[in-house]
Amino acid sequence: MKFTLLQTDLKSNARAGLIETAHGKVETPIFMPVGTVASVKAVHFHELKEDIQAQIILGNTYHLYLRPGLEILEQAGGLHPFMGWDRPILTDSGGFQVFSLSANRKLTEEGAYFSSHIDGSRHLFTPEKVVDIQRVMGSDIMMAFDECPPGDAPYDYAKKSMELTHQWLTRAHKRFQETEVKYGYSQSFFPIVQGCVYPDLRKQSADYIASVGADGNAIGGLAVGEPVEKMYEMIEVVNEILPQDKPRYLMGVGTPINILESIERGVDMFDCVMPTRNGRNGMLFTSEGIMNMRNEKWKNDFSPLDPNGTSYVDHAYTKAYLRHLFISKELLAMQIASVHNLAFYLWLVKEARQHILSGTFASWKRDMVSRLGRRL
Repeated sequence: MKFTLLQTDLKSNARAGLIETAHGKVETPIFMPVGTVASVKAVHFHELKEDIQAQIILGNTYHLYLRPGLEILEQAGGLHPFMGWDRPILTDSGGFQVFSLSANRKLTEEGAYFSSHIDGSRHLFTPEKVVDIQRVMGSDIMMAFDECPPGDAPYDYAKKSMELTHQWLTRAHKRFQETEVKYGYSQSFFPIVQGCVYPDLRKQSADYIASVGADGNAIGGLAVGEPVEKMYEMIEVVNEILPQDKPRYLMGVGTPINILESIERGVDMFDCVMPTRNGRNGMLFTSEGIMNMRNEKWKNDFSPLDPNGTSYVDHAYTKAYLRHLFISKELLAMQIASVHNLAFYLWLVKEARQHILSGTFASWKRDMVSRLGRRL
């Protein structure tokens, strides 16, 4: 993987760059639609490519390991041919899912024992095994196995968790260096900064992660219950240390405002289930604010979903029609809303990139933030 930093904003730490992988190029800042089980919910791949213009999507190690399983994925030749996606894929290590979905789990230095949320079967994820799993998946970017503590974790717990994440990282990186690719193209390995909301822990973790010298680095353990101001503070602390010449990936974040604030602080890559999950529940993100499509006020509003045309569906459907579909509980409502929201997120990061390159990011971002949080 190659990362080229093309431009840094003069009035902030916002960056525009280019990631080159075996499956194509990714222009940063970028948002990655979440395809947890090799599917972005309610969205066809031709929509992802043509309408949403996704450059990279995300899959999840935990879910795909449990179902369909490694044997099926290896027989298919990896995740790309299995799901019919020929652009870059990033796979999350499954750490967050192990600690959030499994009520019966046990952490040791060896790894994490957990029960499947599907059938209750017992499994062990070690740092080495998670690398091996992602080798089978063939993702362009794989993540190190980490523990993700809650946002309100006490200092002592956060410190022990960070130290365990670092121990696991050392082993995972060794395994990554010792093992070969399975499908004839290179894979990259990203470690993850932890440390909860404690600046000294975040600094320690960022120093350790930077010392690995990986192709890119991730910031984990944010947007998990901590105040948003703390999240922004931790991003600033970490990005003062993480290398300038490597992409920075903020995991699981977030709202459109979260994304713009994080871009301003030097983040390059994002993922979140919010655009699809909220879309399926009738919430639309637009350049003018947020809409609840079940509201009575849209009943006879025949204007486009977004007056600024942030996605192709804005020209094809009206507010009144989409409200009708939601009230009627039609599946098409969830599809239209999901496609719209994802397209809006991709439009937003593309606009941010263009304004970084043209030197107008700061003023554009201020105007956008003032509008994005409005309830329409």
